[in-house]
Amino acid sequence: MTTRPRRPNTAPTARRTATRTGRYAALVAYLAFPFLWLISTAFKPPRELGSIHPTWIPEAPTLENFRQAFTQQPLLTAAGNSLLAAALSALIAIVLATPMAYVLARSRSRLSRAATGWVVISQAFPLVLVIIPLFLILKGLQLVDSRIGLITVYVVWSLPFALWMLTGYVRAVPPELEEAAAVDGAGRLRTLVSVTAPLLAPGIVATALFAFITAWNEFFFALVLLKSPGKQTLPVVLTHFLGAEGAADLGPLAAAALLATLPSLLLFAVIQRRITGGMLAGAVKS
Repeated sequence: MTTRPRRPNTAPTARRTATRTGRYAALVAYLAFPFLWLISTAFKPPRELGSIHPTWIPEAPTLENFRQAFTQQPLLTAAGNSLLAAALSALIAIVLATPMAYVLARSRSRLSRAATGWVVISQAFPLVLVIIPLFLILKGLQLVDSRIGLITVYVVWSLPFALWMLTGYVRAVPPELEEAAAVDGAGRLRTLVSVTAPLLAPGIVATALFAFITAWNEFFFALVLLKSPGKQTLPVVLTHFLGAEGAADLGPLAAAALLATLPSLLLFAVIQRRITGGMLAGAVKS
């Protein structure tokens, strides 16, 4: 008597694949819908913006909204202020967080646990609770309405998150690699530069990207701390697009918001391949 071989049950695998595909599709739809609607609105003339039957594709696309956006508000100056604040704050946060993360990851003392707790707790405070004492401190230091003051705030605000992210990347680097380099005669500095730093590069780039995007999109601190029109950042300037009777001027506002969104998307598109490649290289080396 012969028995037929059992066929593998592929139903659970198929269901998992379908579920995962559905989740990704929902995520893409959730993220793509606002961006596509923003693009559509930026190219619509006023007649279509006021229509009671909105359409996805503009019937008469126009660039007038972009011309009005640059005419009504100093977008280039605001973009330069945002770029300066975001780039410098991300760079300073990474320079400070990288050695701190290495010490926390390699140390198992009470100080390390206390620092980790500080990182978690600091992310739980809403901005409203800290803005008044922060404003008073900066006023005492004469850093209100100052780019230096805003960059300092961004560094302090992004430092806990950068430290938390980089600590995880450092812990993913096997200590055995550093021990092997020490056995071969490499000093501590040579080991950090030649062995640890290349493996941490993807994590440093990813953390810097998140810090940059956070500062680029930040609104509340910039609104409270900056009063001079020439120092205001791009998110604050976007609130100035007002039409008749204080209503939002949708066309120029959508055009300016689209231009403000593009740098973050382009930056991620440029470096995401390097992040992925660096992670794979680090995994092979480890």
